[in-house]
Amino acid sequence: MKNSHIGYAGRTFGSAVTSFKSGVALLLLASATLTAQAGRDNRAPEVPDVISVGDTNKVSFRGFGVGFQVYTWNGTSWGGAVPDATLYDEDGNVVALHFGVFAADGHFVGPAWQSNSGSKVVGKLPPAAIIVNTDAIPWLRLAPLSAEGPGVFADTTFIQRVNTIGGKSPLADGTFVGQVARVPYTADYFFYRSAND
Repeated sequence: MKNSHIGYAGRTFGSAVTSFKSGVALLLLASATLTAQAGRDNRAPEVPDVISVGDTNKVSFRGFGVGFQVYTWNGTSWGGAVPDATLYDEDGNVVALHFGVFAADGHFVGPAWQSNSGSKVVGKLPPAAIIVNTDAIPWLRLAPLSAEGPGVFADTTFIQRVNTIGGKSPLADGTFVGQVARVPYTADYFFYRSAND
C-alpha cells in the first residue's frame, strides 16, 4: 500500500494525519481572517479577566500558531495535550517553534516556544484557562517557568493563547495504550514583558 504524506509548515507527516488535511485548510482560512484583521496591531487582546495580565505588562511579541495538539491514549483518557506548532509573524514568516518540554523521567514539564534568534521560554503549569469556544481548546495565560537567550522571548512575564480554533482531544476512546492523535489547531500567541522595560 502506498504511503500518503502531507507537507505542513515545512514538515512532512504520514498518513496518520492525512484525514485532517481538509480540517487544517478550514482552520487556516478562518484563522488567517482573524489575524489579518489585527494587522500589525501590538495591543493586548481583549480577554476575560481570568487570563488578563494587568496593566503592568505590555505586548512584546505576537505570533500566529498553526499546528497540532498531540494527545496520547493512556488506557482511560487521551491525557493532556502536547503542542507541535509553528508561529508566524504578520507577514507569514516563520518566527518560532512551539513544542513540549519533558523531564529526564519522561513527565511533561510544559509548553515551550523557541525563536529563530535562539531565545526560548517554557510555560509554567498549570495555566489560567477559560473556555471561550466549546469546539476549541481553551484560551490560556501562563507565567514563564524559565526563559533563556537574547531575543523576542527574553524577559517574558506572561504568555497568552487566544482566538483558538480546533485542537480538542478526540471524542472517541483510543484503541490501544500509546495511540497518538494529532489534532490540528490554530491560535494567536501574545508574549508580554514588564511595562517598565
